[in-house]
Amino acid sequence: MASMAAKPAFVRKAAATSTTSFCSKWRGSKRKSHSLTQLLRYSTIRASHSMDDKNKVYKQLGLFSLKKKIEDAVLRAEMLAPTALELEEARRNKQEAIIRDYNLWDDPAKSNEILTKLGDSSKVVDSLKDLTYKVEEAKLITQLAEIDAINFGLFKQAYNASLDVSKVLDQYEMSKLLKGPYDMEGACVIIRAGSEGYSEIWASRLLSMYIKWAKKQGYKGRVVEKCHSPNGGIRSATIEFEFEFAYGFLSGEKGVHYMIRSSSNGSALQESSSASAGVDVIPLFLNHVSDQQIDDADLIIASPSVLEEEHSQAKPSVRIQHIPTGISVHSSGERSQFANKIKALNRLKAKLLVIAWEQGISTVNDIKRDAVGDIWQKDTRKYMSHPHRLVEDVKTGIQLPDPNSVLDGNLETLIGAHINTRQS
Repeated sequence: MASMAAKPAFVRKAAATSTTSFCSKWRGSKRKSHSLTQLLRYSTIRASHSMDDKNKVYKQLGLFSLKKKIEDAVLRAEMLAPTALELEEARRNKQEAIIRDYNLWDDPAKSNEILTKLGDSSKVVDSLKDLTYKVEEAKLITQLAEIDAINFGLFKQAYNASLDVSKVLDQYEMSKLLKGPYDMEGACVIIRAGSEGYSEIWASRLLSMYIKWAKKQGYKGRVVEKCHSPNGGIRSATIEFEFEFAYGFLSGEKGVHYMIRSSSNGSALQESSSASAGVDVIPLFLNHVSDQQIDDADLIIASPSVLEEEHSQAKPSVRIQHIPTGISVHSSGERSQFANKIKALNRLKAKLLVIAWEQGISTVNDIKRDAVGDIWQKDTRKYMSHPHRLVEDVKTGIQLPDPNSVLDGNLETLIGAHINTRQS
């Protein structure tokens, strides 16, 4: 696990000698793209001069904006993708050479690790190759739009292709910064409604936000547990994201999320928290199961009858408390008590491993209970809807002007800011 943890998401370990090559290719790509940029801008200006209708001029200004965004995405891809592809192909070839020289039957565990790394390398190579095709597609469609007397529909098609290019590059660049030992794992996101106001409705909005975020990334979040409330919201929910690096992307979401409305009283503004919900994020191991051992004497396992009464449900829920740290986990999404116990134990092990890593210790037995933070008491983000619309991320200081956009799953800016903060 240690060897895999040292590598970031798409490029876990870039060779230091590749930096000079990357910079030189970046400059060369920039010079090549300059003439194309000037040509596109000149053609836009020339076309706008030929239009005497005011509405056509306004439409032309929109075309220029689209073309500028396409140019930026193409230029960025041409600077980064070739060198990245070269590095990833070299990494894949190295993994293939290891397999040829290694007897996979000698050590099944080591063999599985090698095959997993090869699979990861192949996926990255395929993704970067697909990226180069999308770049060429955007460029070709743009040229066709020019020939077809500035065809707005073709420009929109090219723009959509450039959005795909930017999305892949954003994920690639962010993933290179993910260096934590569990960043490459899936994620289990647990949401719990607060006690004030419309917190249960607010918790359901957060649940929807994370599902939409995963969908925008091309993945699907699986809701494995949901406890409904009488007012149409949820008291709690658990989502599992079974794709690589989900934990690295979402770990910054831990803590309390507030929906805040400010009411005016005369000349003064009084801020009142109308709703809150806590979010916890736990690694979800994808390719292996944690071999962390926990002494049974350190665990308190709640009886199903107690939990059924607490959650008003007939499912065989299981709650486990780790006595030395005070950490509690539960599972209620499986059909049997035994299956829920196994899942709860896996969540507890993952949570303890993260805490041990954060405290800089080698084993969970050395975890200092006093240093274990309570994520349900730690402010993470404020969503303000009145009188000013604003999203304020407490951890990074990032502020965004549109809460509805964030709640619609557009979390890339916030996730990227958190990842960058972790590296500083």
